[in-house]
Amino acid sequence: MAENGLAQREKVLTLESMNPFVKKVEYAVRGPIVTRAVQLEKELQQGVKKPFSEVIRANIGDAQAMGQKPITFLRQVSALCMCPELLTEANFPKDVKEKAQRLLAACGGQSVGAYSASPGIELIRQDVAQYIERRDGGIPASPENIFLSTGASDAIVTILKLLVSGEGRSRTGVMIPIPQYPLYSAALADLNAVQINYYLDEEKCWALDIGELRRALYRAREHCCPRALCIINPGNPTGQVQTRQCIEDVIRFAWEEQLFLLADEVYQDNVYAEGSHFHSFKKVLFEMGPKYSGSVELASFHSISKGFMGECGFRGGYMEVINMDPRVLQQLTKLVSVRLCPPVTGQVLLDVVVNPPQPGEPSYLQFSQEKQAVLSTLAKKARLTEGVLNQAPGIRCNPVQGAMYAFPQIQLPPLAVQEAEAQGQSPDMLFCLKLLEETGICVVPGSGFGQKEGTFHFRMTILPPLEKLEVMLQKVTEFHAKFTQEYSRGQLVGSGGSGGKSLKQAGL
Repeated sequence: MAENGLAQREKVLTLESMNPFVKKVEYAVRGPIVTRAVQLEKELQQGVKKPFSEVIRANIGDAQAMGQKPITFLRQVSALCMCPELLTEANFPKDVKEKAQRLLAACGGQSVGAYSASPGIELIRQDVAQYIERRDGGIPASPENIFLSTGASDAIVTILKLLVSGEGRSRTGVMIPIPQYPLYSAALADLNAVQINYYLDEEKCWALDIGELRRALYRAREHCCPRALCIINPGNPTGQVQTRQCIEDVIRFAWEEQLFLLADEVYQDNVYAEGSHFHSFKKVLFEMGPKYSGSVELASFHSISKGFMGECGFRGGYMEVINMDPRVLQQLTKLVSVRLCPPVTGQVLLDVVVNPPQPGEPSYLQFSQEKQAVLSTLAKKARLTEGVLNQAPGIRCNPVQGAMYAFPQIQLPPLAVQEAEAQGQSPDMLFCLKLLEETGICVVPGSGFGQKEGTFHFRMTILPPLEKLEVMLQKVTEFHAKFTQEYSRGQLVGSGGSGGKSLKQAGL
């Protein structure tokens, strides 16, 4: 009986009665380590003594949370769209006002507070199409194939919903890279699809191997129906940039095996390594000729959350679909209509990204300088991160060619592995939790992204300010040495080497 004398009713929604697929969903980037980081921040605010003065959130690619300043032109246009009364102010450049007026005229009631068409504002879809054409050297893009979205994640999940069907051996399988961004494993679990892992080659800077794709595909066909192949380029969490030859090979493979291609290209502006270049899947597909460009089905994704923009909170992005069955395209339009529309403020910001100031316009110089400053600083951070981590015995880090993460491999002592297993944890989770408790640095264990058995990693962003990043890297390497010493009574586990590269040798 309850305290008021009434019988306790059983709840309708319980852990036992809820959707079983939701219980399978895991998202390491915002998992238990982040929950503990939030608790530690609150404890610090309450005056609880810790061996550190702040928590450094290196777990997620949130640039502005790490101190990156917004791009002035983007925020000025957004401000005028949010508050049109500012259009009369003299301290806004002419091109900012013209851009805002153009966008407001395309909004219902000339207000960003109105719903838009479900695929997005028509004017902005046209601007996205023109951006894609410029990026891809004139290859045509149609606004009818472009759907604006609540960040790229929303679009990716929407496409997966269309792809997933069947039961038993006819269940849809989706090939994803390991290590992967956990959005994919989470979405596939939620949709009750089959996750088909293919492993990137860490020994070759996380290269994609067609032989490995074939192995994964042929094995998966024994128990499911593989229908889609996902590529993340530049890579998250691995930071590699795929070569044009690799992309051509992937397209041929998809054509041969009749797979729908998902090209996650949200880091296309984030390429740092000398000799590395971003090649869009669409551009390569069309340059391979009509045999491929007329038949390979492709959905590619972009976002305002990454790149030089870092506007994560505005939730803006788009997808472009190529060679989609017209009947399925109608179903896609229906599906996006259910969510009404993406945030109009995010759509507006996306337009400013794809249609930036041009030479000769008042805002061009400042915009160009701010954009270049962000990207050049990220390149410095990428080199610094690789150099410092590779100095440390027991840590090995591949070059951060692109994106905004490092994914170093770490050696862990057998006693640490045994302790973690006794606690029901992955060994790299134990390492990352202890790192957080002793240094305040929040990173994500490699097990949250997937990794080859017997290897251990963690993912960290390269986004903190340069001075803070230097301190953070030093603390990470010192902690790894301390952790190793405390647990060492035998051989280390994991195949990583010391790298042996000094800061001077790394050019830092």
